[in-house]
Amino acid sequence: MTTILDPTDERKPVVRQITPRSGALTGTVALLDIRKPRGDVLLDEIERQLASVAPGVAIKRYSKPTFTKPCPDDLRREIASKVDYVVEALAD
Repeated sequence: MTTILDPTDERKPVVRQITPRSGALTGTVALLDIRKPRGDVLLDEIERQLASVAPGVAIKRYSKPTFTKPCPDDLRREIASKVDYVVEALAD
């Protein structure tokens, strides 16, 4: 079972249909640090937990040059060409 947490403050939550999943996570996951303070700490924990529940998944780490600007096009293209999923850290 997958639990999805919605960080928005919806007093009346929107009902959403979850897309059916295969039950198996395979491929490569990118962990993208946008360089906000402590984002690396969040990604370290996500990497640790992901490695324990899906040991066959490859994990690649990426970082933006700065959080004040959008991700450079070349970095976006590199990530898109090498991974199947992206987790982006937005922690402060």
